[in-house]
Amino acid sequence: MVHLNPVAYAVVHHDPPEVHLAQDIDVLHRVLAFELVARTSAATLPTGLVDELRQALLEERWGDAVVDWISHTGVAIDVYTSLHVHTDADLPADLIGAQLQFTPLFRDGDR
Repeated sequence: MVHLNPVAYAVVHHDPPEVHLAQDIDVLHRVLAFELVARTSAATLPTGLVDELRQALLEERWGDAVVDWISHTGVAIDVYTSLHVHTDADLPADLIGAQLQFTPLFRDGDR
């Protein structure tokens, strides 16, 4: 099977959960830092933490900012680094019927 390059994604356990998808883990770190940390109102955070988060973001220490944000908010984030995006080229519509006959479900000898 042919795959596109793997992508990275995160599930943020808000209510409802959020999913963030990025081309790789480096971009995902920036996405989480911007979408979660930077978009948090400073008024909802302790002053010392605001200063730490701002400094981490300005120094491009995305992971540090996200970890500190998680520690304060208690919001869990699951990060996955290798989701493959399947395309039409992986399972072409005109060949799927021919390919199905070679799958385990269609082998009578497996009974």
